[in-house]
Amino acid sequence: MTSFETVTSADLADTARVAWRNADRCIGRAYWRSLSVRDRRDVVDPRAIAAEMTEHLRLATNNGNIRPVATVLHPSVRILNEQLIGYAGYPLPDGTVLGDGRNRQVTETALSLGWPGGRRTSAGYSVRGRFDVLPLMISVGGSTPTLHELPSDAAREVPISHPEQPWFIDLGLRWYAVSAATDMRLWLDRRVSYPIVFGGWWLATGIASRELADPDRYDMLPAIATGFGLDVTTLRSLWPDRAEHELLRAILHSYDSAGVRISDHHAESKHFLTFVDSEHKAGRVVRSDWSWIVPTQAAARLGVYHTYQEPPDPSTIPAIRRTAPEPPRSALCAY
Repeated sequence: MTSFETVTSADLADTARVAWRNADRCIGRAYWRSLSVRDRRDVVDPRAIAAEMTEHLRLATNNGNIRPVATVLHPSVRILNEQLIGYAGYPLPDGTVLGDGRNRQVTETALSLGWPGGRRTSAGYSVRGRFDVLPLMISVGGSTPTLHELPSDAAREVPISHPEQPWFIDLGLRWYAVSAATDMRLWLDRRVSYPIVFGGWWLATGIASRELADPDRYDMLPAIATGFGLDVTTLRSLWPDRAEHELLRAILHSYDSAGVRISDHHAESKHFLTFVDSEHKAGRVVRSDWSWIVPTQAAARLGVYHTYQEPPDPSTIPAIRRTAPEPPRSALCAY
């Protein structure tokens, strides 16, 4: 039986890679061997943890050539943010939210801890906006969380423009370069687990279909449809479908123009099927939650849509699993 005292850094690296290979909600498992694993279980000072998270982002960003990185933390560490980079969602008096509605609760926590909101500038904090990067909130051993601002070079962002429509940039949209989920644990066996920060590049359909499109997030499809002159008075015009497609095109164009790695659903479907074939040749069973594996756009045009995999086995160990009850389905791996 594994114990905390006997787990080496090499053990962690091997286990994390196999856990990613086992991840039944991840379409990006073909890259499991390339995962860079950082053992930071000895870091328990909140400021030092924040510095390690900054380094995690810099390593993952890799000058735009995003790579998958995992940082394993001490069992007492808790990061309240869902992602290392995330946008604030400010509750307004009329019940609406300015920014990302998914982050309303964590934004309220940050404000209660003394964060003023807005973006830090040389002159102080700017007026609150839709894309203000939240500070990290770090608690150790159940202590009151402390706030830690991310340096701008670590929290790289991509402004969203359209390849053919100049007005699109006026929508003011942006998204961050690196996905780095914090509400996850790496299970070595049924008794030993560690907090783990894990992620890499984005699957573009997640940003286009969920983050910037969902009504309780940024709800941008009506504005995009209007900009394209579509008839938004009837769904028979298919304006949500067409607006979502154009948003996806804009995201791919913008990340490519910025030199930031991002993947599309056609490429990831092919990579996943190659992974499945290689796993079968190695004598391993591939388990997948079909509803999570299949991307959100053009599903029936993808080979993964038409492929059967064995259903998930919740007893699978090792595993990387989210601790949040309702995780997002947007990054390369959606747990």
